[in-house]
Amino acid sequence: MPVPTQEQVIEFCHSNSILDFLGVEIVPTADGCARLELEVKPHHSNPYDILHGGVLTTMADTAMGAACLMRNKKVVTVSITMEFLHPVLVESRIITNAKILNEGRHIITCECELIDEDEKVYAKAHAVFYAIAKLIG
Repeated sequence: MPVPTQEQVIEFCHSNSILDFLGVEIVPTADGCARLELEVKPHHSNPYDILHGGVLTTMADTAMGAACLMRNKKVVTVSITMEFLHPVLVESRIITNAKILNEGRHIITCECELIDEDEKVYAKAHAVFYAIAKLIG
């Protein structure tokens, strides 16, 4: 089975315009995958002046989808659950750490931690995805 390159996965992620809209960076990792990073700005905040939970959810969903792409599977989200552990303040930098927990032919279960540069965990996500196609081949 063909395996996508890191560049192919990053290029595909760039086609997701919400990431550009939010200002999320797609950063290559040494293990050949990618992570998402965001410098939190005032326009990302909710009325309490902390990062809106929807931004964290979007980042986690996309990062877990990218992990599936590395397995040559284009996916759609079946379900996603978030745990918001700490408020994220403006000017913080948030980084995703996504991984696949279980991979079937069509159903893939993933998790993602959203951390800062000191590896403090601000939120955790758990999601189930359905594979609809291959990225390559």
